[in-house]
Amino acid sequence: MLVSPYQRLLELVFAQPADTARYLHPTTLAAYRTFEQASPQDIAYRFERVRLGVALSLMKLLSDLGDLDEARAVLDVLHRALKAPSVGAIDATIQKDAATFERLYTNLYVNEEGEQLLHLFERTLDADSQPLMDDVIREALRLGPKLDFSHLADDDE
Repeated sequence: MLVSPYQRLLELVFAQPADTARYLHPTTLAAYRTFEQASPQDIAYRFERVRLGVALSLMKLLSDLGDLDEARAVLDVLHRALKAPSVGAIDATIQKDAATFERLYTNLYVNEEGEQLLHLFERTLDADSQPLMDDVIREALRLGPKLDFSHLADDDE
């Protein structure tokens, strides 16, 4: 079976076994396929799960790129939101921790790569259609392998 760009993005970002175990629940990996097969009544919820998976990936890249506690906090909120059973519950989870998202942008210094990730994150939140989300996914797949995580290797030494 062909792996969707959405699933490739998740697998690229969450490649470490500990990250895979923590973040990549089978329903998260299958979110795009489930969205494509959703009934009209369920499509909004399924689209939100795809949006959360993409946003989760971008925050993971940003947190790894800049070792940013604020990005990790947003990552945790997004991860909790993925467990929500409805669009309303997703919104409630996000609203409950809205200050976490505000802190992400307060006194934040990022390099050009970080700015690109934040821009993609914003586009993810603004995407209101499958083609717009697909554009974000494709761009994230192009950007992800180009990011410089050399500081992570330096920390390991």
